[in-house]
Amino acid sequence: MKLRIITALILAPLVILGIFKLSLSAFMVALAFITLLGFWEWTQFVGGPSRMVGLIPGLAVSISSVLFVPFDVLSLNTVTFPHIVILSLGFIWWLFASFLAVTYPRTAVTWSESKVFPHLFGLLTLLPFFWSVVLLRAEGIETSPYHGAKLVLYVCLIVWAADSGAYFVGKAIGQRKMAPNVSPNKTLEGLFGGIVTAIVVGWAAAHWFDLKFSSDGLMIVITLVTVVISVLGDLVESMFKRASGIKDSSNIIPGHGGVLDRVDSLTAAFPVFAFLYFVL
Repeated sequence: MKLRIITALILAPLVILGIFKLSLSAFMVALAFITLLGFWEWTQFVGGPSRMVGLIPGLAVSISSVLFVPFDVLSLNTVTFPHIVILSLGFIWWLFASFLAVTYPRTAVTWSESKVFPHLFGLLTLLPFFWSVVLLRAEGIETSPYHGAKLVLYVCLIVWAADSGAYFVGKAIGQRKMAPNVSPNKTLEGLFGGIVTAIVVGWAAAHWFDLKFSSDGLMIVITLVTVVISVLGDLVESMFKRASGIKDSSNIIPGHGGVLDRVDSLTAAFPVFAFLYFVL
């Protein structure tokens, strides 16, 4: 736990600094590198002759997306149809993935032995994550350079708040298991504690950052849905690790495991938040 806290205290300021101080192009490069590490760790879930071979489909589709999805500043600042398609795929995937996690292992027979589904699941997890973060970071960048950075940090804050609230409330009074076959330590009481904590932090952050939602009610709804899916997103990665017999996705981050172990909730939260933010 001590090592986890020390690492978090080092990483959190670096993440915030990168969100606000990197140019959009540098931010995209840094995010692409994180996404690539995520794809590399995902190769443990897909099987095949080697991890390098398992990396090829994710790389090929990701590179292709750059050819078909506009990523110049003007296009990113005006969300286009290809962007909405990717966000919609991410939103739908996380609803379906949450169902898979809650019903594991009963529904695992439909995908666990497949050669195709694990690749598809990896793409649906990481590609919408990349584009949703980029779209939020670019939002309003021509008129307000830090508006998009505030949106990205907002999502990080509500996810971090939900994780902390769920941990402490679950540890204190948690009784009812959410998905005992996937993660025995997560409880419904913890989920409720995480939701309340995230809504309080989200309300404060939205007003502090002067983020514009149609109403406080819409902000609460978007935050609520995002947080619930983010908690379930954590379960989804746990489900894939359990199905593959893996404890941590890697050991690249001291005390925290791999990149996927740290961004599992965020990979779910960002596409869901971005979809609701841009569509509603």
